[in-house]
Amino acid sequence: MQARKWGRILAFEVGQSQREPPHPIVTSIPKPDTDKAPRLPPQPHHLSPPFPSSLSATMVGLKPPEVPPTAAVKFVSAGMAACIADLCTFPLDTAKVRLQIQGEVRIPRSSSTVEYRGVLGTLSTMVRTEGPRSLYSGLVAGLQRQMSFASIRIGLYDSVKQLYTPKGAESTGLAARVLAGCTTGAVAVTCAQPTDVVKVRFQATGALPDGTRRYSGTVDAYRTIAREEGVRGLWRGTLPNIARNAIINCGELVTYDLVKDTLLRAQLMTDNIPCHFVAAFGAGFCATVVASPVDVVKTRYMNSSPGQYRNVLSCILALLMQDGLAGFYKGFVPSFLRLSSWNVVMFVSYEQLQRAVVLALPGPS
Repeated sequence: MQARKWGRILAFEVGQSQREPPHPIVTSIPKPDTDKAPRLPPQPHHLSPPFPSSLSATMVGLKPPEVPPTAAVKFVSAGMAACIADLCTFPLDTAKVRLQIQGEVRIPRSSSTVEYRGVLGTLSTMVRTEGPRSLYSGLVAGLQRQMSFASIRIGLYDSVKQLYTPKGAESTGLAARVLAGCTTGAVAVTCAQPTDVVKVRFQATGALPDGTRRYSGTVDAYRTIAREEGVRGLWRGTLPNIARNAIINCGELVTYDLVKDTLLRAQLMTDNIPCHFVAAFGAGFCATVVASPVDVVKTRYMNSSPGQYRNVLSCILALLMQDGLAGFYKGFVPSFLRLSSWNVVMFVSYEQLQRAVVLALPGPS
């Protein structure tokens, strides 16, 4: 009996040992996990900043400085950037002026007036009939204009915007931006109007009957206009120019400001050259659409001879009667090409110049 009892116990233990897995198999499962455990901490470090690290690897140009640029730095940088943009796009501006004044009724009439067709046609006709230098006629006055004009309307925009922003506001509203653009644009025109008048006169010289030259140089132009038309002649067309630049400032600066701010807030781009390029191109298109009618009137009125128009309203009526509503968009294509390219060059240069100047200045001790 006892032999049977011990036989059953032995058989039961053998069966249990066959059904249960041996301990080495169980203990071998967590062992690889403990071996890999030290490799897990680097993974969050690698995965956490994929967006910023990928953007920083594609950044172009100087990085934004930790200390924001002062108003003086912005003032100087804006004038320099506008001069760079003018040097690159001045032929397009000259073509725009020639197309805008084309068809203008002049006394005495002349049958020898050159006819311009399109942007490329205008540029090629000018080079063929007047030489390549005609594309940059009035450049000196244009650079003088930008150093005084752009420095105020662009360089002081941020400072004036802060004045219109209510204290304690989290962000600047659209109304404050528009008011700042109108204010700096009006002040800039008032200061720089004589340089604009001389620039337009030089650009329009080749379109006069028989290629008549009015002035021998930039200084002579200032003197002649003041002597023949009075000091008021240097400020001819100030009102339409103020209206034009108030509109352009809202189209350029406010659009650039809003587009750039939106791109940065949505983290679609970083604060660098690609972002500035996109915002500047959009600003150029908006500015061209809203400012072309005023620009045509301004160009014709500033280029007019004494007594040709009694006032700005008579210039507008003459344009309507002669060319209709389409006349207000004469030279639209060169104006768009010029404004969009000018904005891209100017704003990209402006942002980079600010950063370069801040980096070059000695830091606070």
